[in-house]
Amino acid sequence: MTTPGGLLLALAVIVPFVGVLAGFTLGGRNAQRVAMVTIVAGLGIAIAVAAAMQRTGGGLVYLLGGWAPPLGIALRADGPALVMMLAVAVVIVGIGVYACADFGTPAGVREARAPLVFWTLLLAIWGALNLVLVSGDLFTLYVALELLTFAAVPLVSLDGKAETLQSALRYLLYALLGSVFYLLGAVLLYGAYGTLDIALLAARIRPGPATLAAAALMTGGLLAKTALVPLHLWLPPAHAGAPAAASAVLSGLVIKGSWFLVVRLWFDVLPGVLTGPSAQLLGALGAAAILLGNVVALRQARLKLLVAYSTVAQIGYLFLMFPLAFGGAALARESALAGGMLQAISHATAKAAMFMAAGLIYKALGHDRIAGLAGVGRALPLCVLTFVLAGVALMGLPPSGAYVAKKLLLGAAAETGQWWWDAVMQAGGLLTASYVVLVLAHALVPGAAAVKPRALVSRLAEAAALALALCSLALGLAAGSAGVPDVLSGALSPAALGGALVLIVGGALVASALADRLPPLPAGGFAAFGRPVRRTTLVVAAALARTDGVLRLWPVAGLSLVALVVAFGAALMARG
Repeated sequence: MTTPGGLLLALAVIVPFVGVLAGFTLGGRNAQRVAMVTIVAGLGIAIAVAAAMQRTGGGLVYLLGGWAPPLGIALRADGPALVMMLAVAVVIVGIGVYACADFGTPAGVREARAPLVFWTLLLAIWGALNLVLVSGDLFTLYVALELLTFAAVPLVSLDGKAETLQSALRYLLYALLGSVFYLLGAVLLYGAYGTLDIALLAARIRPGPATLAAAALMTGGLLAKTALVPLHLWLPPAHAGAPAAASAVLSGLVIKGSWFLVVRLWFDVLPGVLTGPSAQLLGALGAAAILLGNVVALRQARLKLLVAYSTVAQIGYLFLMFPLAFGGAALARESALAGGMLQAISHATAKAAMFMAAGLIYKALGHDRIAGLAGVGRALPLCVLTFVLAGVALMGLPPSGAYVAKKLLLGAAAETGQWWWDAVMQAGGLLTASYVVLVLAHALVPGAAAVKPRALVSRLAEAAALALALCSLALGLAAGSAGVPDVLSGALSPAALGGALVLIVGGALVASALADRLPPLPAGGFAAFGRPVRRTTLVVAAALARTDGVLRLWPVAGLSLVALVVAFGAALMARG
């Protein structure tokens, strides 16, 4: 039955799409005004959903047309859906404020293409994400994912250049390939069980050939949309030419839609079907993403591409929760799920802030070459501060949400005896620190001459980016107030502070070993490694960069998707 407050779930989906229609109808500079009003209304709805769930003490349900499944469609919101809905709303607000400077209709112009398209697509993405979060059946989720894809792809090519159009088509075609795999799996489940409602499927589903094939197909298709290594063909090129606000949406929010559906699939639909080997395979892909993404990020000449490859690495963290959750301990499963959700929210806010800071630096300098950032720390202190704070949050230093997420995941690793994921998370933090320290070192080096910005950056845009970075840092405090036990205990102890110092120093050493371009610091800084050692490490880093290039070739990416589906199928049949 529809619960009190359930109508809010429908409004969370409908209101952004009403804003899209109103923006197109009114056109011109009115599209931005409609978007601002809709963003405020959407944030209010998300807060109202949270209040309604707090009053009822449980989830919300809304039956469309009053018809219950399997004849009708139900919208449902539980704890994970709620926290993601709130996070999406906060990030959309930050991006909307940031984009006012870049996508305002110029004075004296009745209508401009880029502002009209951006504001309507931003609202469409928000509506599609909310539909992903509250959908109660697998086919509605498929529709939501397609809406999300078709709204996100045009953001990549807003400037209309040939290379950005090529990147958008690459994204579109690979995402559609993933959709075909997902839809094939949904068809198999419907043929076997006669329903696609998540609650009904969870009660009926049993291990069998059709179920295992569906699980492998759907998981593989969703990983292609999430851009998990080796299926990251589309992500770096998509960010290369996209506006900063669009990159913030793509990296911070869009990839979370398909990832959240993987969570729904594994935790709600197929928990009794999935096996330890399949969970370990998913974790291994996450570990590969952390290694490859971080090392290739250190090899980039452009700041925006560095942040893009950082996203490739951070996606890997989101999948470390699966082997920990399905390691056999019920308590570890709850900790792993909470840690994974908190990691996703922390990444959404921090990565959006990082892309926004990089966009402001590009606007001010006319380029984003890392080697040319000398003097930026003095010229754009708020932008550099935002980048560093977002990097600190991604590293997992207290009191950030990623620190609490890492603590929960490490606890699950200890509970299940999976020490190797502990090692992966610690190494990932070190690699993340390496590129943050590298960029900071370049930015703080005094330039030969004072940096003269080519364009003024909006103070409002700087404030929006900084606010999102601070939100990511404050998530740890929010988790503590929400009742997550002992999340920040010992965060300021000498051992914890010493660990943070070791992480930063270790990151500098890793950057010294692997970065392609080092800032002009005195000997003993980034030149801590001798020439023979550095030559060896550079060979390793170059080999990983070449591997990335091969993986992003169309034939290799297509074969990788097929091979991954087959590997998942084999892992699912291994019941040990």
